[in-house]
Amino acid sequence: MRPKEKLAKFIGWLLGKPKVIGLCVFLFLLWLISLLVTQRYQIIKETRRLEMASALNVVKQNVQLVLNNGYNTTLSLALTLNDKGVPKNFESVAAKLMESNPDYKVMELLPKGVIKHVYPLEGNESAIDLDLFEKSEESKLMANKSIASKMMYYAGPYQLKQGGMGIVGRLPIYRENKFWGFSAVVIKQEAFFNSIGIYGNKNNNFYFQFSMIDAATRKEEFFLKGNTDFFKEDYQFAVFPTTNWKLYIIPADYGEVPLQILYPLLFGLSLAILSSLLVAQVVKKTTELQNLVSSQQSELISTETKFKTIFDQAAIGIALITPTEGRFLKVNKKLCSILGYEESELLDLSFQDITVPNPQSRKEKNTRALGNGIIKEYKVQKKYQHKEGDVKWCNILETPLWNGNGIPTSHIVIVEDVTDRKAAEKIVLDSQLRIESLINTIDGIVWEANPNTFEFTFISKKVEDILGYTVEEWLSTPTFWADHIHLDDRAWAVEYCTVSTRNNMQHDFEYRMIAKDGKVMWLRDIVNVISEDGKPVLLRGIMIDVGENKQAQDALNHSFNLVTEQNKRLLNFSYIVSHNLRSHTSNIQAITNLIGQSDSEEERTEMIEVLKTVSGLLNETMLNLNKVVNIQTSIDVIKERLSLRNYINKTINILSDQVILTEAVIKNNVAKDVIVEYNPAYLESVLLNFIFNAIRYSHPERKPVVELVSFIEDSQTVLQISDNGIGIDLEKHGKELYGLYKTFNKRPDSKGVGLFITKNQIDAMGGKVTVNSVVDKGTTFKIYFK
Repeated sequence: MRPKEKLAKFIGWLLGKPKVIGLCVFLFLLWLISLLVTQRYQIIKETRRLEMASALNVVKQNVQLVLNNGYNTTLSLALTLNDKGVPKNFESVAAKLMESNPDYKVMELLPKGVIKHVYPLEGNESAIDLDLFEKSEESKLMANKSIASKMMYYAGPYQLKQGGMGIVGRLPIYRENKFWGFSAVVIKQEAFFNSIGIYGNKNNNFYFQFSMIDAATRKEEFFLKGNTDFFKEDYQFAVFPTTNWKLYIIPADYGEVPLQILYPLLFGLSLAILSSLLVAQVVKKTTELQNLVSSQQSELISTETKFKTIFDQAAIGIALITPTEGRFLKVNKKLCSILGYEESELLDLSFQDITVPNPQSRKEKNTRALGNGIIKEYKVQKKYQHKEGDVKWCNILETPLWNGNGIPTSHIVIVEDVTDRKAAEKIVLDSQLRIESLINTIDGIVWEANPNTFEFTFISKKVEDILGYTVEEWLSTPTFWADHIHLDDRAWAVEYCTVSTRNNMQHDFEYRMIAKDGKVMWLRDIVNVISEDGKPVLLRGIMIDVGENKQAQDALNHSFNLVTEQNKRLLNFSYIVSHNLRSHTSNIQAITNLIGQSDSEEERTEMIEVLKTVSGLLNETMLNLNKVVNIQTSIDVIKERLSLRNYINKTINILSDQVILTEAVIKNNVAKDVIVEYNPAYLESVLLNFIFNAIRYSHPERKPVVELVSFIEDSQTVLQISDNGIGIDLEKHGKELYGLYKTFNKRPDSKGVGLFITKNQIDAMGGKVTVNSVVDKGTTFKIYFK
């Protein structure tokens, strides 16, 4: 038998068994329907998941806005601390912050973790002196974690000591890299939940749950009404850095998803049964025409049913309208739900009847463009009047339906309700404006920058008041900040900021910047490094004008230096008077005694000449002391060009009686051309003290020898005075060598003032003195002239 004959025989056999054909058709349709229902179930499930994720993301963003607002508030409170760590204008700043944030219950400053400053105080007195580290184990752990990370953290909700439930945000404050305490804000629990949109959720498909994990016990506590045993359901959740919170979104009725696929499944089963019966009936027909008619009827019924099902059960509003007047020809249930009208009511209206008037609307122009085929579709976002008077924001997509002649018979319009989204966007915009307004009221330049390039991405308008540059000028150049640092500070400031950022260290430093008018401004820059996964991703800081503080500090230091210098000079003068004049008077007294004891007129005449010489030197010393008196009231010590050799010789003449008495040998090896710029009285006093001490502290077993030489060392003139006296034990007396009334031998005539005077005089002239001494061998002093 040929294949064609076999096929014809098989078809003939099959046509004789309509029930078998119907069953095969039923099984095939059942498989197809199962596939479609499964896909629909996945689509519904994914739509539900995306809807939940979208709602969760909106609330999460709202929570983040509240947290950021709290950070800015605590930062503003922290900025009330002055240089000594004492709050300044805390009450007024807190009042302004409370006025702009009515959701806050209280604002606090906690030095070392103890509540000391509270606003408002009324009603919150019980919170004063509360120690954060002793309140609870959970509070202590969270506080230590915040100190270690140098990041703000939020705790709660929990019962406040002053009453009520609240959420506490605490920002650790560091001064000179040392922990000072916390700046804190307490947010009312109910206000917090309202502001993030949990209470305002009107969607019946899901609900929210908010929990806190206790840091000490690791137990989870829930704070919203509703089911808390939802972990077997398809929930989603979000966590927030610097908090111990979890925000859950849970399906309200998990059984709704099967119901949504039950009707298509029943329809499909009915369609499969009907199709199988129809096929069976078709098989029974003997004519090809009857089979064709039956098949077309089945397809038409199926198509119309599907269209009606899709139209009526669509999740968005759909309407069929006239091309010109925009009157409703057909509407689905979702559109009726969005606008609040019954289907019959909408069919008596047009889109223009429910549209909120907008003078800038281009509806008529776009309608003509659709009708003429210029554009294929028209998209717009407009406001429509709900039946109860509310305004609904909707996204509109309008598309014409064409007939065979190329003329639009009607337009199909898809309507998406975006009212809630617009409200959420407005909340975000209002929060941004409020934060920007708060930043611009801070008495400092708030900024954000890229941690790698130091290119500023944000800077507050306060920069115009402090430095004179506009925000646009600052942000127009990537290297604007570094380019306008004072040239002497630029290299180290950029390097310091680079190293601190690389090490994730918050830094606080002062430097100079050039203002727009050319003035040099001292700024204190407090920089916070924001990191993710251990890498800096953002720099956020505040620049504070500290120019007035710098001027006051410089003026104070200058005044202190002047007073100190004047005191030194007055002290030197008093010692010169008491010490130098004593040497002259002692000489005069000794010569007078010798004159009285002399037997010959020749000796008396000689002594009288010596007396005249000493008297002349005394007179010269008095003149120098008079100059010293005159310069005590002046800022600078008067200097003159003096011959060092001549002043050494004068000093030797003054000490002539001591030289004679001790048979001392003084070698003045200083060259005649050595000139020093020095005050005459100071130079005489310095030389007199060193040479006199060299003679007075001579060794008892040998005659004193004093040698003076001069040389140049490191571009400075140096006078070296060496002796062979008893020496000084520098290991024992080195630290107090130049101290007032410090003596290093048992001689009764040692007063301990000579070296003190000399050291102060040398310092006052900008020089220095060094010593090298060996006990029983001698001492060498080096005097460096500036």
